[in-house]
Amino acid sequence: MLFGDADAIDSVQVIDNVAENPERHFEIDPAALFAALRAERAGGPKLVGYFHSHPSGEAMPSATDAATAEPDGKLWVIAARGELTGWKSGAGGFERLDLQFR
Repeated sequence: MLFGDADAIDSVQVIDNVAENPERHFEIDPAALFAALRAERAGGPKLVGYFHSHPSGEAMPSATDAATAEPDGKLWVIAARGELTGWKSGAGGFERLDLQFR
């Protein structure tokens, strides 16, 4: 999970992939997600997005990503084949973002 604000990611939290077949799919551990959202509501770090890799795919949202993503404006950072890309989830699907590293 990625934490920060609209301008920058300040911290990350690595969480378990609880998918039934983790070699082919990614599923965020619901307990970790709910804990992060509860902490945010209590004044903790703001959850701004998610990071995952596509080891044998492209650095772009997969059909599964598109089917499961909430249109909530969260950032999705995807790594594949040495490339790192950023995407924003919205009502119309994913919008590609220009990532800048500091």
